[in-house]
Amino acid sequence: MSDCCTKGFKWDGEPQGRETTLSLNKAYVTGSNPDVAILVIHDLFGWTFPNIRLLADAYADEANSTVYVPDFFDGEVLPSDILCKNPSEWGPLDLPNMTARNSKAIREPEMIACATALRSQYKRVGAIGFCYGGWAVFRLGSRTNRGLVDCISTAHPSWLTKEEIQEVGVPVQILAPEIDPVFTPELKEWSNRVIPRLGLDYDYQYFHGLEHAFAVRGNRDNAAEMKGLERAKNAVVYWCKQWLH
Repeated sequence: MSDCCTKGFKWDGEPQGRETTLSLNKAYVTGSNPDVAILVIHDLFGWTFPNIRLLADAYADEANSTVYVPDFFDGEVLPSDILCKNPSEWGPLDLPNMTARNSKAIREPEMIACATALRSQYKRVGAIGFCYGGWAVFRLGSRTNRGLVDCISTAHPSWLTKEEIQEVGVPVQILAPEIDPVFTPELKEWSNRVIPRLGLDYDYQYFHGLEHAFAVRGNRDNAAEMKGLERAKNAVVYWCKQWLH
């Protein structure tokens, strides 16, 4: 993880959904479509972060779907007030150990279980991942897990490897900011070279001048970031309408 994974802004707004359980995980759920579900995999700020819930509400409404945001950190989240502080003011925040407790090996089985639960209840299932959730949606949409989800979308993915990109097996959307030390120019180039050769529908969108985390923690008071936020949200909605309806 990079420092960029902890930067950004907390949005105002009141989430409209409710808390429930998906598989064995607590989850936020919003929307009421009985046939279409979207699994949203959160960033380091976790499933209770207001921004991720507000986005889930928007997807549920605009993409006519039931959206779930499970807790994949076993109750642990980054405190949102660090967004207003310099790293020197964070106090006893141990990112290395936090990420170790939430490694791919530890959390992937839970993610697969949640996606499997949705597949058993809904006719169409999509997966969206932000930052930390980016690698996860590629795993859920891999050829190994064929049939688990019908499409994936990710904005500024973290921990994503070339091998995971190469193994994707469903329609894939990537929302890529220009400035991103995690989803590097090398990974961008690899994605755009490899994915079109896989025989999949592919939507790659580049956001000039924007930084990692813009799509989930962008500054609504900054005109350029607000434009990027709206464009990213609309892109995901259109992608889900296309592949889940």
